[in-house]
Amino acid sequence: MTERPAPGLQSNLGQVGLLLSQVFLVGATLGLTRTVVPALAESEFGVARGSVLLLASFVVVFGLVKAVLNFVAGQWSDRIGRKPVMIAGWVAALPVPVMIWAASGWGWIVAATVFLGISQGLTWSMSQTAKLDLTRAEERGLTMGLNEFAGYLGVALAGVATGYAAQALGARQGLLIFGAVVIGTGLTCAVVWMRESRPARPAQVSPRRSTAAVFAQMTWGDRRFVALVQAGLVEKFVDALVWILLPVFLYQRGLGLGAIGWVISAYGITWGAFQLVAGPLSDRIGRFWPNVGGMVLSGLGVGLIPLGDTLLWWAGSAGLAGLGMALLYPNLSAAIADLAEPDWRGTAIGVYRFWRDLGYAVGALALGLAASWSGQLEAAFYTVAVAMLASGGALWFFGSETHPRRK
Repeated sequence: MTERPAPGLQSNLGQVGLLLSQVFLVGATLGLTRTVVPALAESEFGVARGSVLLLASFVVVFGLVKAVLNFVAGQWSDRIGRKPVMIAGWVAALPVPVMIWAASGWGWIVAATVFLGISQGLTWSMSQTAKLDLTRAEERGLTMGLNEFAGYLGVALAGVATGYAAQALGARQGLLIFGAVVIGTGLTCAVVWMRESRPARPAQVSPRRSTAAVFAQMTWGDRRFVALVQAGLVEKFVDALVWILLPVFLYQRGLGLGAIGWVISAYGITWGAFQLVAGPLSDRIGRFWPNVGGMVLSGLGVGLIPLGDTLLWWAGSAGLAGLGMALLYPNLSAAIADLAEPDWRGTAIGVYRFWRDLGYAVGALALGLAASWSGQLEAAFYTVAVAMLASGGALWFFGSETHPRRK
């Protein structure tokens, strides 16, 4: 039997590189719905103008489904391994571009989002967990930074690519071709080249750390976990806003799909690229201040978007929101990994990702209600900004440093 390399980025460079390509393609699959679908919801998919709650419904469904699959993915991966769960996630994505292409109404988009949520819950969770298997504790910040950089670079570039593909080929045809290529490539790579990374002695949740016990500890039993979990949930409000309403906001102000894609990519590329700095930074200075500062910066960026009326202003504000996300996103996950023991880390990550991605659903409902009650899209931006600042305050008050060398 071939002996596995020792944990560490350098000694597992080939598999880490493969997993980074996997999460890039996972992000590109998510990016399939980021620009074209919301912007053309009225003209292409039959959503009545001003129906913000109906428009938000597909992100509510996505958040609920992905949250549940994040939770079970952690348990499944501890029991059957990382690779089978990754492959199952790619298989779940196969119907998504076909359903968008065939959609006769918004219900089809919501149904496609169910499959997208299943796929994202399984594949993104496994890209993260498998890399944590392969790396050392002192590399967690860097590992998470690389993972989220690759994933959200995929989201951002897909937003631009699908915008131009829709202009050149038509919305449905462009999304079908793009989605088929991305998903087919991801599935093939997972089946052929991904290596199982679960520890040789399978990690089991002990009787003292049953799934219920881990869930309870993280949700209300340990204030360090609770502070991180609530921040993870609220930060998804930003992504829900960028996904649902930012394309509509910009489209109503006269931007074309290509320009909308660039504004949204300013958020996504900044988010992705600066995680290469933010992850290693937290390995040096700790997780606490990058997490708190990221919540504040991202909230300010969101609040600034509706205050301007130029492409440069919108792109700059979106970039500031992305910078805040870059600071907090890998480091909230790294903090969870710091606190969890190895034998229940997969389950702990699943619980955290359950609550975090439930933020898509909660945030989509909140911003939909804010926009509907006020009659203005701007109200949703301010609601999300206030929520981020309040959550950052809670993280500062109740949280603590988790880095193993800086506690």
